[in-house]
Amino acid sequence: MARDPETIQHEIEQARDALAGTLDQLGAKANPQRLADTARSTVQAKLAEPKVKYALIGAGTLVGLLVLRKLFR
Repeated sequence: MARDPETIQHEIEQARDALAGTLDQLGAKANPQRLADTARSTVQAKLAEPKVKYALIGAGTLVGLLVLRKLFR
């Protein structure tokens, strides 16, 4: 069964439009600035958690004390 050329042309245009939309979405998702902003917010949210925050404070204090001990020996 042969299809008429106008129907084929219309299907090609629809496929082209769908592909262009998909490429636009991929371009927005792969935007380096957006990726950096997302990573920054994720890290900030993780560091705001009390168990992570207090663990880092403890580790920083320990390192600071060790450095002071090394300096004054």
